Amino acid sequence: MKVMASVAFKAPYLEMLPEFERVTGYRIETLWLPTVEIMSRLKGGEIVDLVALSASGIDELINLGKLKMASRIEYLRSGIGVGIQKGAIRPDLSNVDAFKHTLLSAKSIAYSTGPSGVYLALLLEKLGIAQTLQAKIKIIQGELVGAVIERGDAEIGFQQIPEILSVPGIDYVGPLPDEIQQITTFVFGTHMQAGNISAINAWVAELRSARAIPYLKQYGLDPMW
Repeated sequence: MKVMASVAFKAPYLEMLPEFERVTGYRIETLWLPTVEIMSRLKGGEIVDLVALSASGIDELINLGKLKMASRIEYLRSGIGVGIQKGAIRPDLSNVDAFKHTLLSAKSIAYSTGPSGVYLALLLEKLGIAQTLQAKIKIIQGELVGAVIERGDAEIGFQQIPEILSVPGIDYVGPLPDEIQQITTFVFGTHMQAGNISAINAWVAELRSARAIPYLKQYGLDPMW
């Protein structure tokens, strides 16, 4: 079975996969790609069995006839988190004004091309600081924002909370302030030309089982069942 998925829940997914494969005998190949690349490849005609992506992405692919409407299953919610270099002074994120001050004081800022990055770009415009910060911003594609922070190429970074937590070489500061937090819903969808439906159903059921909940919560994810 071939899966194409957002990296937002990669860590708990990979922790659950070996036991599932051992028990069922199924073998799952997972492509972890940025949202923009997933959309491009599927729109371009690439065929996989299962897609795990933001709700807006899944819905667009359903409307384009790439995924089966009846296969749409909500999985989890995730907020945007903040990461900094290991041992650095923790910035104040207690409210919107503190958040703005933190960004204006930062030497460099990183966010991804995924849903969290799209939202951050709009948020900075709304807060009136996008132009001021433009020279400091690094837009990351193809790797975790935390990896960029870890090697010192950015002072502070923003991405889905589990993606920040999955890089142990940085410090997780916390989520965005409640007033400006953006919650993304992640959803499963089966491709119109999917092969092994039994394997797909079994893996989705495992990912949405009671056994999955501790893995997801460990990475700051909110299960939707």
